[in-house]
Amino acid sequence: MQIANMYSFLKHDLEDIENRLTEVVAADHRILHEASLQLLRAGGKRIRPVFVLLAAQFGNYRDNIEQVKSIAVALELIHMASLVHDDVVDNAEIRRGKPTVKHLYGNKVATYTGDYMLATALEMITTVPIPSIHRTLSKSLVKVVEGEIIQIEDKYNINQHLKHYLRRIKRKTALLIATSCKLGAISSRTTKKQACALFRYGYNVGMSFQIIDDILDFTSTPEELGKPTGHDLQQGNITLPVLYAMKDTKFKNQLMETFQHPSTITADQIETLLSLLLKTNAIEQSYHVSSMYLQKALQSLKDFENKKAKNSLITIAHLLGKRRT
Repeated sequence: MQIANMYSFLKHDLEDIENRLTEVVAADHRILHEASLQLLRAGGKRIRPVFVLLAAQFGNYRDNIEQVKSIAVALELIHMASLVHDDVVDNAEIRRGKPTVKHLYGNKVATYTGDYMLATALEMITTVPIPSIHRTLSKSLVKVVEGEIIQIEDKYNINQHLKHYLRRIKRKTALLIATSCKLGAISSRTTKKQACALFRYGYNVGMSFQIIDDILDFTSTPEELGKPTGHDLQQGNITLPVLYAMKDTKFKNQLMETFQHPSTITADQIETLLSLLLKTNAIEQSYHVSSMYLQKALQSLKDFENKKAKNSLITIAHLLGKRRT
């Protein structure tokens, strides 16, 4: 079952959001415009706008639809800005199977493209006259940036603990999904209790989502990933499967040897590490942790009225938690 089938009743609103994304990245400067469109056309699940719209369904959706859509567009732009900045930091040439903005236009243009998208998102949010939305978003963005710095500091550092990893993915992924849910709720005037519950749902779904992504880096093919298998490991990112695999002495010793010279890591070394990791129970343990977060997400929805939006959130959580590609 496709995730998109779970929110088909939002098809018209999502198409409008897609059109608005195309409009708002239409910069006056040709290169900035082309680079922004390149990122937009690379596609993506548009998960954050979907969560904004679904969370808003629990309030006065139609009377506040313009504000809801503005928030949805802004959050997707923020997400896209983080991707293009990530590609610069990681020196990535491929994302979702297509050339990155960094690869096509260079680091400088890519960096300013990300800046442009972030600035455009913030400009759009100013049209929403709800102070709590501005406070929530600004606090989240500060944490997201802190998370990116933490990830850079943690690269190739094998002396990490589970709490470091969880803190990192909270800020890298979960927080923006949680914020999408909460801002959607606030913009449609749900109760404060509902907005907080939807934030918890988004946080736990985001944690599960990122853990699955980190698992797929080892278990999917390059065609499925849109990037080389083991890419995160080659970039020095210690993810949950790696943390569990390091309990195996042979894997840990091989990892230590490989990380001694980060700039000269070869494909053969990564292939060796992948083979060793898959012989451990690291993948199974990681799926277990993802499932724990998934159950917490579902628990957050228990007091909500049984309607299409709730059923969609439940089904999406299950589908995201069971991804194998």
